[in-house]
Amino acid sequence: MFKKILLLILTAFTPLSCFAIENTIADEQFVQTHLSSVGASILNANKIEERIIFVYDKTDVKEKLKLDKTLIDRQVIVYGYDYKFIEDDNELAAFISRKIAEAFRSYSDFFDGRLSSLQIKAAPKKYQLVFDKIAVDYMVRAGYNPIAMITLINKSCPQKRTDKLSSSNLTSKRLAVIYEYIYTKYPYYLLHNEYFKNKHYQNFLLTSQDNRKMLEEKVRSRSTRELNYE
Repeated sequence: MFKKILLLILTAFTPLSCFAIENTIADEQFVQTHLSSVGASILNANKIEERIIFVYDKTDVKEKLKLDKTLIDRQVIVYGYDYKFIEDDNELAAFISRKIAEAFRSYSDFFDGRLSSLQIKAAPKKYQLVFDKIAVDYMVRAGYNPIAMITLINKSCPQKRTDKLSSSNLTSKRLAVIYEYIYTKYPYYLLHNEYFKNKHYQNFLLTSQDNRKMLEEKVRSRSTRELNYE
C-alpha cells in the first residue's frame, strides 16, 4: 500500500519536476547565449585575434573560490555569484572586458602564459589597475558605456579596512582610478551620463567626494602648468 501511494506521489510530481528542469536549462542557455554574444562583440570590436571562450557557471560564491583558470585556459567564466550583480548589457560588458584583459595578457608572453601569470602574482595591485583601464578601453571600442564599470564594482566589491596585507587594492582606490581614467580619456560619458540617476552611481558619488575633489585639483593644476609653459 505504501509503495502504491509513493508511486502515485512520484508520478504526480514528475511532470512538474521535468518542467522545472527544462525551465532551468532554458534559462542557462539564454544566459550562455547572451554572454557569448556580448563577449564576441568585445573581441571583434577590439580586433583580438586570439581565441577566448565564455562560460556561464551557475555555482555560487563557495564554488566560485576555485582556481581562476582565466590565464591558463583562456576562458572567461561568469559565475552565478557574479551574474546576480549584473543588471544590464553595459555591466555584463564591464565584467567580461575585465576578464578578457587578463586572458589576452596570457597570450602576449612566453611559456604559454606562465610568465604572465607570475608577473601578475608578483605585482597584483599594479595589474589590477592596469586591467581595469584596459577593460574601460575595450568597452568604449565595443560601444558600451564605461560608467557601468563603476556601478558594477561599487555594488559587488566590498570595502576592506586596509590593503596592506592584501593582494587587491581598496575598492575605493580602484573606483577612483577608473573614474579618473574616464574623466581624462572619455569625458563624453560623464557629460552625457545615462547612469547619473542610478542608485549605485549616486552612492559612488557620495562616497568618493574627497577623491574626486583631489582629481579636479590635479587637473586644474596640470592645466595651469600647461598654460604657463605656453
